Amino acid sequence: MGQLGFGSRTGIDIDGESEGILPSQAWKKKRFRKAEQQKWYAGETISIGIGQGYNAYTPIQLAQATATIANNGVMFRPHLVDYITDTKTGAKAPIEPQPLKHLPLKQEHIDVIKNAMVGVNKEGTGARAFAGAEYISAGKTGTAQVYSLKGSDYKAHGVKQELRDHALFIAFAPADNPKIALAVLVENGGFGAQAAAPIARQVLDYYLLGKLPKGAAPADEEAKEADEE
Repeated sequence: MGQLGFGSRTGIDIDGESEGILPSQAWKKKRFRKAEQQKWYAGETISIGIGQGYNAYTPIQLAQATATIANNGVMFRPHLVDYITDTKTGAKAPIEPQPLKHLPLKQEHIDVIKNAMVGVNKEGTGARAFAGAEYISAGKTGTAQVYSLKGSDYKAHGVKQELRDHALFIAFAPADNPKIALAVLVENGGFGAQAAAPIARQVLDYYLLGKLPKGAAPADEEAKEADEE
């Protein structure tokens, strides 16, 4: 999990990036004081592998990991800045993509992951959100627990809004020739399929097809309205 960037800063050009949490034996010893709490159990390795346990990853880490899989193991540093303008000459210097490393992953294993993610949006939890899409996409829904439950009987309507689960969704598209990868987080949104996946669909539709959500104004119209105000 660490080689995909979880638990470390991506190096994006913006201040305040968090490292997130990738649980490990060293992390538990530092995090807890009691010896029984510091012990690492075999089951915890399995929990981390399927996204449970003490995991706490940032959206940009999720997006970077998704892009790395889409790129067949090549990891790039994410950028917020597209180009830098020289204030004297006006010349624009583009910020070129910077590959950080090529993960030593077998292509056959990457293909299994990609095919599974395509299946999510074809017949899995993301199928409803991506029904009728003009492109083939790959995705994965997720739910992040906000607080620990004493029991397993979780009912959203019986929990305060600010304590409800976060909704997550990661995706890349087109699946056979990826152009975009993303991670969507809807705070206290509940299930990823219901709250986050539809947003991801709208983003991909706009990026790949130029389609705007119903009621949304084109970017140039928004800029015009801002100038008039």
